Amino acid sequence: ETSYFKPTKNPAAPGRVPGGSSSGSAAAVAAGYCDVALGSDTGGSIRNPASHCGVIGIKPSYGRVSRFGLIDLSMSLDQIGVFSRKVIDAAKVMNVISGYSENDATTFDIKVPDFTKFKSIKNLRVGVSEDLFKLCSDKKIKDLILDKIESLKKKYNLKLVKVDLKHVNLAVQTYYLLCYVEFFSGTRKFDGRKFGLKIEDVCGPEVLRRILGGSEISKAEYKGVYYRRALNAKEIIKREFKDAFRNCDVILSPAVPRLPHKIGENISVKDMYSYDAITIPANFAEICAGVINAGFVNKIPVGLQVMCDSFKEDLLFSFLKGVEDES
Repeated sequence: ETSYFKPTKNPAAPGRVPGGSSSGSAAAVAAGYCDVALGSDTGGSIRNPASHCGVIGIKPSYGRVSRFGLIDLSMSLDQIGVFSRKVIDAAKVMNVISGYSENDATTFDIKVPDFTKFKSIKNLRVGVSEDLFKLCSDKKIKDLILDKIESLKKKYNLKLVKVDLKHVNLAVQTYYLLCYVEFFSGTRKFDGRKFGLKIEDVCGPEVLRRILGGSEISKAEYKGVYYRRALNAKEIIKREFKDAFRNCDVILSPAVPRLPHKIGENISVKDMYSYDAITIPANFAEICAGVINAGFVNKIPVGLQVMCDSFKEDLLFSFLKGVEDES
């Protein structure tokens, strides 16, 4: 909505925002302008617009896909992912872009399986966390996702397992400390000397807010104390997900806590930031996650979020295909 190129419209919910911040790609796929598109996910920037626009959005595990060429927002969280209308299309693109890169030190030299070879999801253990559902403020979204989980359980004989993720409520506060500092650091090269105009002179209010916030948090008198505390909180959430995946194969949740607001509607910064409350934890945990349409509330698409352990994208795609086939 605050793009330098004016607002992007949501093809699936006219008059409403398509999400952020990779919503141009989501809107292009939803409108049928292309079959697939790339985006970058720092705290939900692929999965949030995928939910709002009714398409599939994939955030790979940290280190699965090279970020070479990406203008980063938060280097410790960013991942390149895919939008599509069909699971098979996203899987094909992920086959191409995954793997080790000499140009990105964060990539892992791990064999990439064929993501298009979908396996049966019958009898899988599915984790459901009350802690994640508490972050969803819209009861209609909660009920829709719970109904979808129950429907999948019956079709595939899934075993539902309760998992504890008690620190995910700290995700938003932790995320913006990390994001502000790392974004401020990453934008210092846009100083008007080598890459065109100085970023502070041409950016919109949200970009400027993050630059100024990162500048304040980074000041010498704080000695990095807030940033280090945020990193500690990130590690706590990461450990909780590792523990959870010992008892289940996938974790299901809503993708967004509320429906997209109308373009031009005045909402608070707090409400704006809360859009990513349920998606941020997957970035902290460095796991893979995807969103697929689960239905509609007031004729607006609502996504189901599917999370799997690190480098389990083959399982993620198989489960998403199972959801697609059940719909």
